[in-house]
Amino acid sequence: MTDGPSYGFDTLQVHAGARPDPATGARQVPIYQTTAYVFRDADHAAALFNLQEVGYIYSRLTNPTVGALQERIATLEGGAGAVCCSSGHAAQIMALFPLMAPGRNIVASTRLYGGSVTQLSQTIKRFGWTAKFVDFDDLEAVKAAIDDDTRAVFGEAIANPGGHIMDVRAIADIADAAGIPLIIDNTSATPYLCRPIELGATLVVHSTTKYLTGNGTVTGGCVVDSGKFDWTANDKFPSMSEPEPAYHGLKFAETFGPLAFTFHGIAIGLRDLGMTMNPQAAHYTLMGIETLSLRMERHVENAVKVAKWLEADDRVDYVTYAGLESSPYFDRIAKVCPKGAGALFTVGVKGGYDACVKMIDSLEIFSHVANLGDTRSLIIHSASTTHRQLTEDQQRAAGAAPEVVRISIGIEDADDLIADLDQALAKATA
Repeated sequence: MTDGPSYGFDTLQVHAGARPDPATGARQVPIYQTTAYVFRDADHAAALFNLQEVGYIYSRLTNPTVGALQERIATLEGGAGAVCCSSGHAAQIMALFPLMAPGRNIVASTRLYGGSVTQLSQTIKRFGWTAKFVDFDDLEAVKAAIDDDTRAVFGEAIANPGGHIMDVRAIADIADAAGIPLIIDNTSATPYLCRPIELGATLVVHSTTKYLTGNGTVTGGCVVDSGKFDWTANDKFPSMSEPEPAYHGLKFAETFGPLAFTFHGIAIGLRDLGMTMNPQAAHYTLMGIETLSLRMERHVENAVKVAKWLEADDRVDYVTYAGLESSPYFDRIAKVCPKGAGALFTVGVKGGYDACVKMIDSLEIFSHVANLGDTRSLIIHSASTTHRQLTEDQQRAAGAAPEVVRISIGIEDADDLIADLDQALAKATA
């Protein structure tokens, strides 16, 4: 649906990538539960393996169900192509893999999901890569952190857990001036609320586990390529611009143009890293995306109402939701995510650690889980769970202070959510 009229988001979220099955006429995308595909003949097989023809070889690389999801997400994000994989963390490694080499670094925002901080500060060291963490509100600090070995800039459009909104355009301008790509994690915003590519991002990553699927059933990730970055403008990205020995000297940028990064992600990333999305997961996510705009509208509507109530409650110290006029990020909503500030934020509860634990244990509608972006409202006390091993100073630096809970607002009746929080706060602060 990308070559015809300019369809609206609501139409594309239902139809992009979804064509009636040519064999049966099935209207919903079938689950192609197969590992391999029969070649027409020996020449066909050779052409596929040489990347001279596009088609299906083996489901670690390509699968029709996963392919439909890739096309849908790329269309909604305004990208040239996409590669789906097994999780959001897999997507981040997939995005970095063609860019990095031993001794290279990335500049990353200090406001990231805790698991991403660990991945970038600890795990990538095993590849010989490093990360510099910088406050992305300090543009001069971002510029100063970029050096000759920097190969990417990485941030979240709407940061997890605090819901802080990043000035994507300002950071994109800095990355462009340095000749390196900007990677935006758009998980918390989704393409319905924020379109990072339109704001200058080169690559967009998602944990499709969250809002895109929306029902807490399967894990998945996706890397979307804008198709707009010139990989041959300098010598920083030899994986894209130089001959690839595994394909007889083929140059991805020269051969595939705007789809160079996407083809590299499949032909080398999935081939060698093997972080494949299974077709069942792709099917669940395709169905979830069909209602994305409807869900996000309700998520945002509920989040605004609940956050305002919490902010006015005497038992609460503060609320970090950017949709509140008191937030320092409120003015960024119009230019970064004009349809709303998402539905994720943190709450400082008076009474500290003990009050937070009592509050968690007293809730009836909210689910105490390590997830976000579900239709159900979710809550977690990071200091007693995901950040339990850190000192209090480390917890505060990570936005997971002892008095803080993270809330992901669902699509239930907002008055019921408020009533549930009210009774839990009453028990927690009695």
